[in-house]
Amino acid sequence: MFLNYIKKVDKLLIIAILFLSLFGLVMVFSASFPLSLVDYNNPRIFFAKQLKSFVIGMVLFIITAIIPYRIYGKFSPFFVMISIFFLIIILIPGIGVERNNSQRWLQLGPLVIQPTEAVKLVMILYFSYIYAKKQEYINDFWKGVMPPLLLLAIVFLLVLKQPDLGTATAILLPCGFILLCSGARAIHLILLGSITVGGISFFAITAPYRLERITSFLNPFADPNGNGYQLIQSYFGIASGGIWGQGLGKGIQKLGYLPEAHTDFIMSVISEELGVFGVLIVIISYLFIMYRGVRISLKSREPFAKLLAIGLTFQIMVQAVFNLGAVSGLLPITGVPLPFISYGGSSLIILLISSGILVNLSFHSNKGFKQKRALAFGVNKEG
Repeated sequence: MFLNYIKKVDKLLIIAILFLSLFGLVMVFSASFPLSLVDYNNPRIFFAKQLKSFVIGMVLFIITAIIPYRIYGKFSPFFVMISIFFLIIILIPGIGVERNNSQRWLQLGPLVIQPTEAVKLVMILYFSYIYAKKQEYINDFWKGVMPPLLLLAIVFLLVLKQPDLGTATAILLPCGFILLCSGARAIHLILLGSITVGGISFFAITAPYRLERITSFLNPFADPNGNGYQLIQSYFGIASGGIWGQGLGKGIQKLGYLPEAHTDFIMSVISEELGVFGVLIVIISYLFIMYRGVRISLKSREPFAKLLAIGLTFQIMVQAVFNLGAVSGLLPITGVPLPFISYGGSSLIILLISSGILVNLSFHSNKGFKQKRALAFGVNKEG
């Protein structure tokens, strides 16, 4: 049975995920060793933590790649309730951990976790499961479309309260892709899309710090030593990389010039050290994962599998677009990490779990696709 699984699973998808994760470990070490050395007198402290998260994530990747995906759907309503519970208690003073004016973390002994990373996956599981069950009346707005959106609105507002509009939007958009592919009527999608754009725009401009981020992204040189500083330093890193880069480990911006060099702005370090070549390798890897994910969705027979594959794929792609857009100045800075590459244990572990489920779906989609093709050509077991 194991050999049969290996034969039918999407091995190219696994290779792409492993490549980005291992590449991320290398770049986290390169981008973080100056800060690690100055603050902790240990150049490998961030790398060691990321490596530990990678090992944990890979164990969970293997487990989720083996467990039948239908189980996740059945438990998804329970997961949503647990997620909402954690999003509430994280806002309670003394329980949630505050960093950089945001209360997004929970301290569990020596571990510091970010529950919103898990919420991204939970909402995709829930939306895929519920809209798959509602296929018979998906054209009915109040009965088929609206109920899951109420829970999504609650989750969105709780994450926004931390405050974290970037992550809240990164939760919202993959769920939107699932709804888009669920078969809902176009008029309902247009209405909901308009409300979503209007709501995000409202929240973006009504909070002073978010408005400052928008104005600094539009013209960072208007405040080069303040709100525009980080983006300008990112520009310097990108511009100095050229085609082939300065060489791995030889970047200058990470030496105290570029804030968050190993987290949100790690792509600037990649560009400086590995040049356009390194950036293209990363972007091509993401596009390849998107291609394989959409392919898995198209080959799946069950509505739940189709919607889940789409949701998991665009969970990765939305975060990649948000991060790359922020680093290059094409989008406002949101604090969304670069998938598989940026430093952050919670993010890496959840992404590897999501990837494990996607690999699991690839096995069942290949199995179903071959059975369907055999039936189409009149092939049976004896033939």
